[in-house]
Amino acid sequence: MISKFNGILRAVQFRLPPYKTLRSSTLILSSFGLSLSLSRFKRKPKMLSALKSEEASMQLVEREEIEDDELFEAIDKLIAQGINAGDVKKLQDAGIHTCNGLMMHTKKNLTGIKGLSEAKVDKICEAAEKIVNFGYMTGSDALLKRKSVVRITTGSQALDDLLGGGIETAAITEAFGEFRSGKTQLAHTLCVTTQLPTSMKGGNGKVAYIDTEGTFRPDRIVQIAERFGMDPGAVLDNIIYARAYTYEHQHNLLLGLAAKMSEEPFKILIVDSIIALFRVDFTGRGELADRQQKLAQMLSRIIKIAEEFNVAVYMTNQVISDPGGGMFISDPKKPAGGHVLAHAVTIRLSFRKGKGEQRVCKVFDAPNLPEGEAISF
Repeated sequence: MISKFNGILRAVQFRLPPYKTLRSSTLILSSFGLSLSLSRFKRKPKMLSALKSEEASMQLVEREEIEDDELFEAIDKLIAQGINAGDVKKLQDAGIHTCNGLMMHTKKNLTGIKGLSEAKVDKICEAAEKIVNFGYMTGSDALLKRKSVVRITTGSQALDDLLGGGIETAAITEAFGEFRSGKTQLAHTLCVTTQLPTSMKGGNGKVAYIDTEGTFRPDRIVQIAERFGMDPGAVLDNIIYARAYTYEHQHNLLLGLAAKMSEEPFKILIVDSIIALFRVDFTGRGELADRQQKLAQMLSRIIKIAEEFNVAVYMTNQVISDPGGGMFISDPKKPAGGHVLAHAVTIRLSFRKGKGEQRVCKVFDAPNLPEGEAISF
């Protein structure tokens, strides 16, 4: 069934958590020391009618500018271009499920797939180029493409203002800081806010969560969902979670995401944290070069996921002591991962503890955001 709300609405097979009555009052998020007004979350009558359908299957409000399914082309469209179905199956088995993702791989990687010769790879790439445009575009076209970017609310007005609206899709947002600085709590909050409709500054999508430190707490998700007036069970059902124990396990989990994201409306990938397993599995300076190379390969995969499926990526990072820091530097700590990680992420946020329960977020680096801080988020 297709209904109307602020433009074009499209029915999506996705279990959206039903909303309880939201009072125009003040909600206290104790973990962040935040007073968040919910008055702006009042729903319009048309939206109420859309949200009051059966709990197991509800409609999502889709963006009018560019539909999500127009952002990537399924890999099986190669068959219409004369590519053998068996070769397409080999690509899918290798974790390539869209023509966009195919064009993000080198021919060297593709010829490494069992059963694909160099001649076959050339033919496949030529067919993919007829389906997707990976060449030049005008600045106007680039601007139009940027309109597909969704900014997902963090649950904090101060932090949203700092980030220009929230955590944006098709980009990697890194949050680094010491323990208890709020990084993981924000990850839990995003698990809930990502499922809000776009009219409530949400992402209308599911959540993929990779946990490398064992800090994911579903009971915390329940608390946050209840504070937002959402059904906790439905919220948890829309989160896929995996605990990674080695960097190789973490890499394999990322490879399996493409199949899920090509079939279901995911809107965020959370990795908490990106560097923890690398610091355990690679020790000493003798393994540093190998560690950084493996880290670069994983980050490249994450970047491709973000752009291929227009999902937000929120990853946490640890900090290390800066040997060059001294008494004249206010905070002699820097994010782990070195230049490899610094160049891969789009937006870097520095988290630190404030007074009492306050937390402070500072824009450390971003291509489109001015420097600034959000206090008591």
